[in-house]
Amino acid sequence: MSKIKEPDFVVRLFFVILKLPFSLEGLFMTRLEKVRNSMKEQEIDGFIVYSPYNLRYLANFTGTTGFALITLTDAYFVTDARYTQQAQQQAQGFHVIEHKTGWVPAFEKIIRENDLKFVGFEADHVSVSQLEIFEDAFDTALIPTQNIVEKIREVKDAGEIQTIREACRISDAAFLHILDFIKPGVTEIQVANELDFYMRGLGATGVSFDTIIASGVRSSMPHGVASAKVIEKGDLVTLDFGCYYNGYVSDMTRTIAVGEPIDQLKEIHDVVLQAQLKVSEAAGPGKTGVELDKIARDYISSRGYGEYFTHSTGHGIGLEIHEAPNVSRIATQAFVPGNVITNEPGIYLPGVGGVRIEDDIIINETGGEVIQQVPRELIIL
Repeated sequence: MSKIKEPDFVVRLFFVILKLPFSLEGLFMTRLEKVRNSMKEQEIDGFIVYSPYNLRYLANFTGTTGFALITLTDAYFVTDARYTQQAQQQAQGFHVIEHKTGWVPAFEKIIRENDLKFVGFEADHVSVSQLEIFEDAFDTALIPTQNIVEKIREVKDAGEIQTIREACRISDAAFLHILDFIKPGVTEIQVANELDFYMRGLGATGVSFDTIIASGVRSSMPHGVASAKVIEKGDLVTLDFGCYYNGYVSDMTRTIAVGEPIDQLKEIHDVVLQAQLKVSEAAGPGKTGVELDKIARDYISSRGYGEYFTHSTGHGIGLEIHEAPNVSRIATQAFVPGNVITNEPGIYLPGVGGVRIEDDIIINETGGEVIQQVPRELIIL
C-alpha cells in the first residue's frame, strides 16, 4: 500500500529539482490565468463554471455542490454550508462564499458589484431551464461558450500525467490479478466485481466507467457491459476497464482466451494487435487523429476485416473517460506534448466473437509513450 503514495513524493521532487513553485495556489492560479486569456479572446468579463470536472480542474473542489464565477481580476466559489470548509481548503485562489438563499442570488450580487457586462456560461453544461433562471436573475448579457476549460485540460501537466500513470499502474495490476480468477463457470459480472474490488484495494476510488466483460459471442459487442453469462471453455473474453485515482482515469482493454479458441478468433486477435502496435509506433506530436485512425483502419481493411471495425481508434482521457483530443476519421487536430490518448482498434464478428486491445498513450516531445506494461499478445488460460 505504501507505493500508492509515491507519486506525490515524486511529483514534489520533480518541481523542487526544477526550482518551480509547487504550491497548489500557484498551480491553480496559472489555470485561472489561462481561462482569463480565453475570456479576453471571447470578449467576456465574467465566466460561470458549471461542470463538476471543470470545477475540480480550476478549483481543486471534490464536493458535489459548488459553482464558480471568474472575472478578469477575481474568482469566486459559491457553495452551501455543507461544503464551506472544504471549499476554503481546496479552492485556492478563489473567494469562497457561503450562500444562504441559493447560489444564483449570490452570483447576481457578484455580477452587480463587479459591474460585469458580458458573462459567459458553459453552453454544453447549462440546461435551457437553468439558462432561463440566469436570464431572469442577471442584469447582464449572457454569452454561450464552449470548451474554454476543456481546451486547457487537453494538455496535461507533470502532476496530471503522474496521476494518470498511477491509475494505469493500478489497472495493470488488476489485469494480472484477474488472469488467476477467470475460469470456466465464472460469470462476467463476477469478473467485473473482482476487478473493481481489487483496484479499490490498490487505492482506486472507483471504476472510470461500467466495466465491459464480454465473453464468447458477446465479445462481438464493443460495449458489452458485464452480464450474468457464464464464461465457457473456448471463449474469447474482452476486458475493457479502468479506475479513478485522485480524480484521473485509466482505460485499458485486453482480449484473452479461456481454452483454445477457433482459428478465426486467433486470426482477428493478431490483426487487431498488429494494427494497435502500428498506431502506437506512429503516435507523436504533429500527428492528427485522422492520421492515426487511418493507420489502424487501413491495416484492418487490408486483412479483410474493415467493415467489422465499427468505432473510432481512440479518444483523450483525463478527468473524464472521454475528452479531447480524439483519434477518429474526423479528428483533424494535431497532437501536442501533454495530450493523453487511447489506442483501441477492434474487430467484431456478429455471432462469432470480437477482439479489442487498448492502451493509453502520452504524447511527448519525441513521440508517444505507451503507459500500460502488461502483455497484449493473446493469452490462453
